[in-house]
Amino acid sequence: MRYAFIDSHRHRWPVLVMCNVLEVSSSGYYAWRGRPESRRSREDRELKKIIRLVFTESRQTYGGERVVDELRDQGIRCGRRRVTRLMKEDGLQPKKARRFRVTTIAEPEHEKAPNVLGREFTVDAPDTVWVGDITYLWTREGWLYLASLLDLYSRRIVGWVMDERMDTSLVEKAWKMAVMHHHPPTHLLHHSDRGSQYTSESYLKLLEKAGCVVSMSRTGNCYDNAVMESFHATLKGECAYRKFTTKAEARLALFEYIEVWYNRQRLHSSLGYLSLLEFEQSSGH
Repeated sequence: MRYAFIDSHRHRWPVLVMCNVLEVSSSGYYAWRGRPESRRSREDRELKKIIRLVFTESRQTYGGERVVDELRDQGIRCGRRRVTRLMKEDGLQPKKARRFRVTTIAEPEHEKAPNVLGREFTVDAPDTVWVGDITYLWTREGWLYLASLLDLYSRRIVGWVMDERMDTSLVEKAWKMAVMHHHPPTHLLHHSDRGSQYTSESYLKLLEKAGCVVSMSRTGNCYDNAVMESFHATLKGECAYRKFTTKAEARLALFEYIEVWYNRQRLHSSLGYLSLLEFEQSSGH
């Protein structure tokens, strides 16, 4: 096993150094390398090439489970343990989501709505429940704020807007974008936290005009909007982990991540490792 590791990494690190670290002799390694390559070793070597390609195309975000599912879509059947081992040998470590701070601040005088959603995050049809939240992104030119609306049915981002100000107009623009493209029916359940943007009179009037049922998380309870929180954490881990030089760069990166990758290509564990498009097509919606 140690000789196989040395052989697969000999172009990255000196053989002698690896032999010393792994406490094997270099002569033993070269003697081992002179033997005919086993069938299993050949298969692993070829499989690594495919795994590297899948990992790269996933923007270095897929762990073993998602890689296995993608390989199966390509007609290649292999176990999760084997894929995880090969990824570890190749140093393929997926990016992880980071924790982020709360950005919304409640306004005591604003009207609040009860938690109608009640952490029921599974729904049977699209445009039944939309959840919203705000997060932030740092660039060397200053902060940008992102307001998003997510459809709980397929986890699709139906509306999103970035701006330099975290005011009511931010969430209003995200709502108008979602309505323009998805035309939600009357009695859509709209869930958010109790931040001042979502409890503002102008935003609540937009929801009232659309015939929405308004639901809000309990004060200080992030689990009441867990799916939206999860999306923003995923976005931070997979796209906004790096420091953006300019706000224009950040806007372009977010557009490409949400519209090209997240909404169309990324495999979602909550959807049985299907992309949003595959899930919506398979469900007939």
